[in-house]
Amino acid sequence: MNAPATLTYREALKLAIRAAIERDPRVFLMGEDVARYGGCYAVTKGLAAELGEERIRDTPLSESAFVGAGIGAALAGMRPIVEIMTVNFSLLALDQIVNTAATLPHMSGGQFAVPIVIRMATGAGRQLAAQHSHSLEGWYAHVPGLRVLAPATIEDARYMLAAALADPNPVLIFEHVMLYNANGELDPAVTAVDIEKAKIRRAGRDVTLVTYGGSLPKTLAAAETLAAEGIEAEVLDLRVLRPLDWDTLAASVARTHRCVVVDEGWKTGSLAAEISAGLVERVFFELDQPIARVCSAEVPIPYAAHMEQAALPQPEAIVAAARALVRPA
Repeated sequence: MNAPATLTYREALKLAIRAAIERDPRVFLMGEDVARYGGCYAVTKGLAAELGEERIRDTPLSESAFVGAGIGAALAGMRPIVEIMTVNFSLLALDQIVNTAATLPHMSGGQFAVPIVIRMATGAGRQLAAQHSHSLEGWYAHVPGLRVLAPATIEDARYMLAAALADPNPVLIFEHVMLYNANGELDPAVTAVDIEKAKIRRAGRDVTLVTYGGSLPKTLAAAETLAAEGIEAEVLDLRVLRPLDWDTLAASVARTHRCVVVDEGWKTGSLAAEISAGLVERVFFELDQPIARVCSAEVPIPYAAHMEQAALPQPEAIVAAARALVRPA
């Protein structure tokens, strides 16, 4: 099916799922409310009627059980896509993901592969309160044996899934809740994306703004504000959180000599901390200023809208951090 000229992030994900199932009889999707209800975020709305409930499967409300079933299907030669409603629910399947899917290829001496793709919504901004507003992708990026992806654009939402399904190892895809309604265009010349490399979304010479997922639009907005002040910020979209693309990261910071890392996770023990430490190890003598981090406040994410927004990284904070590096007082 041809993609419309303009579509939402949600529609791009649906196109990716439909194309994967139509292309390969081993592919199916399973998860809570994905078939008859159409998914918590309506990504799979209508797909069960179109493709059949053997390919779009509703599961019991037990993340441990259906992620385990997905791992078993992958071991048996299928290519399952498992949808976990939100990232906090993935904690109920933590043993299956971290202690089984990630370890079996290693513990079997390479005799078994676990080609499972697990999709989940992440992040805050929709007033879902403290139990449903986590950004835990950095936790999973800590684990060897997993590939961790964070599509932030329509293009990546459309094409990352195919590359993930081709990986013989477990792949986790984190879809930020604030991106589902985002609109964009698909370049008809693009038919695939690289799940090995970060991508420069805006070129600049004065400071590198490193980010991913739902923070990309905020970071691009901050770069626009900085440009009006004469500060040219380079915006680097990580896209792949494990393994990190250190070559692209280091090359960008070596060009700009300053870096701000924007991460919706909490600062303590964060992905932002790993990036900062890794850059210091690689390009310390290229830095003109210490690396800055803009992260969520160290609190459970509040429900009240104004407090939620205050707790999350915002363009104003990104601008202030970059300005302080380029024009220190």
